[in-house]
Amino acid sequence: QVQLVESGGGLVQAGGSLRLSCVASGNFFNINDMGWYRQAPGKERELVASITRGGREKYKDAVKDRFTISRHNGKNTVYLQMDGLRPEDTAVYYCNVEIVPSFWGAYETHWGQGTQVTVSS
Repeated sequence: QVQLVESGGGLVQAGGSLRLSCVASGNFFNINDMGWYRQAPGKERELVASITRGGREKYKDAVKDRFTISRHNGKNTVYLQMDGLRPEDTAVYYCNVEIVPSFWGAYETHWGQGTQVTVSS
């Protein structure tokens, strides 16, 4: 059983900032990669940023130099700091985590419930 709880979305003017959080809880052996995806109405879900357990970061080109992903392994939490927000960033943002259920378990991916980010002009 794994639960992901997201928070931090909202309405902000262009140029503003938001910080998203996602907390994983439940029974699992370890968490590997963590990431944030987003999906706008009528659009395909896309990767925004990811981070490995060791802290290596990757970003979608459109958000480089504006967004920063980080994690606190002891709290099973991943963050997305979003600065310089633009209207085209408007979407539902989803947390994704890759977990190892047990020492012998196969990898599993889990999704958060999504949090709405709306950026006005």
